[in-house]
Amino acid sequence: ATDGEHLPGATIPNGSFSARGSGGHYCLVLPEWDLVIVHRVDTFRRGHRVTSDQFGRLVDLILQGRPLRPDEGFDTVFAGGHVMDGTGNPWFRADVAIRNGRIVAVGRLADLPARRTVDVQGLIVAPDFIDMHSHAEEGLASDESERRAAPNVVSQGVTTVVVNQDGYRKAPIAEQRRTFEVRGIGLNAVLFVGHKGLRLDVMKEDFRRTATKKEISQMRRLLKQGMEDGAWGLSAGLEYVPGRWAAPEEMVALVRELAPYDGVYVLHERSSGQTPFWYLPSRDKDEVPTTMVDNIKEIINVSEQTGVKVVATHIKARGIDFWGSSKIMINLINEARARGIRVFADQYPYNTSGSDGKLVLIPKWLSERVGKGKKLSPAGRLRQGLANKSVAADLRRDIAHKIVRRGGPKSIIVMDHPDKSFLGKSLGELAERHSVTPVEMALQLQLKGDPDRRGGARLRSYSMSEKDVEAFAQQPWTATCTDGRIALPIDGPVHPRYYGAFPRKIRHYAIERGIMTVEAAIRSCTSLTAQILGLRDRGQIREGFHADIVVFDRERIRDTATAFKPHQHSAGVVHVLVNGKFVVENGERTGALPGRVLLPRRNDE
Repeated sequence: ATDGEHLPGATIPNGSFSARGSGGHYCLVLPEWDLVIVHRVDTFRRGHRVTSDQFGRLVDLILQGRPLRPDEGFDTVFAGGHVMDGTGNPWFRADVAIRNGRIVAVGRLADLPARRTVDVQGLIVAPDFIDMHSHAEEGLASDESERRAAPNVVSQGVTTVVVNQDGYRKAPIAEQRRTFEVRGIGLNAVLFVGHKGLRLDVMKEDFRRTATKKEISQMRRLLKQGMEDGAWGLSAGLEYVPGRWAAPEEMVALVRELAPYDGVYVLHERSSGQTPFWYLPSRDKDEVPTTMVDNIKEIINVSEQTGVKVVATHIKARGIDFWGSSKIMINLINEARARGIRVFADQYPYNTSGSDGKLVLIPKWLSERVGKGKKLSPAGRLRQGLANKSVAADLRRDIAHKIVRRGGPKSIIVMDHPDKSFLGKSLGELAERHSVTPVEMALQLQLKGDPDRRGGARLRSYSMSEKDVEAFAQQPWTATCTDGRIALPIDGPVHPRYYGAFPRKIRHYAIERGIMTVEAAIRSCTSLTAQILGLRDRGQIREGFHADIVVFDRERIRDTATAFKPHQHSAGVVHVLVNGKFVVENGERTGALPGRVLLPRRNDE
């Protein structure tokens, strides 16, 4: 063992050594502690292989029960901090001691020995920030260690990410676990089974329909295997392909499979406003659009029928024609919770959506109806479309619909355009400047903008009302998330939430806006998410809990990433520990990879 590293999930003294045999046989020798651990596996029985990660968990539990010798002390003590323990209770002054990757004491510890004492007077000591909705899975599987260290995520104070969201899944759970464990990751990862993967595995390309009972049964078997392999629940993206065609009955049948595991169902809505994002009035006039309110009713019904915890993920009220609807959704959830239904939500604390700010108002169907098969630039295709009265009428109708859904002309901002005087201006401002309607201005952006770029410009919309964002943030059942990926500056435009979601929740909504206490904001980042997931020993500053710790400066903490300059790390986060190891130290990212794939404790463990 070097620097405590030898087995995943356990911190052991330097100079320790081990031998491993087939199937998980181990002999671990720890001379400093006069301790030998021999682990035997019945390799004659199929399915009894024990992984290094599992043995590491076992060793960690054994070491927790090891009595200290008189000459032993703590590994690290954070001394004199203001502890916000994650419960929402008021802060208190205390020292926090860590040993072997665990919090072992909270109180006045100045007279006790420690290898390292860190003075954190005047700083906040908080539990691990847990990102309830993350797309970090691709970055954590990267060949680049810099990306696997997740710099934009840990610099916010995040130590654990919940991945495979919106129904996506890059690989089977067992394979994904192995990849993360072998390569090493900078964060803890909680894995979900993606509904999209289940549907595609079973239905292949024939997914634009309701699944049969036989197909649902096959999906249930795959979901059960994922849960056995270490998943915590099921995620679905019912506004996306292929989830759009999944009937409520399909989802109820699948979610029932989670009940024996006390799993969690996380749902990306069928619609986040008055209509789904794919809906266009010229093309889908025979459809009866689903609203976000309908979506909340459906997820409540799923929980009521199955008894499973459910999460309305990145909850929002999108579109100027839907602003104010947070009241209806909040009432529905509160009424359901009063009946004992376990329904929660998560939220990224911004009024702008879209991960990369590349909104296009010109509908995609134009390439199907005009010059199909011909090599035309987007601008050239639009000119031909406008020359056709029927096509032109449908274009203007659909653009008008998109503008409303994206928050109105004053909420759509030009991020990039050949005419640099357009940058930072809203569609509404430009329409007034050129004495045209917002719809005509959207057409002009294509015709007079970049001819080879669909839409002619890069746009970002601010499609949510701040009043709705604040209303959701105040609810005691709303956890915090980034809905972001692991990002590096070379990645190009990203949403500022990739770098700033958690500090923004504290700075903007708690400290500046005052819609909640800082302690309540911390709870939404920590113990609430742990409660939703069923993480029994994370999310609080508490003896026996894992040493996933965030130390930040209340006066300086803030998000600095903006839509125009998104690759900027948050300020005020001083130290971040993952499993007792520094991933941020004195405000600098260390690049360490101490993360683990967290495995759920089942009822019989």
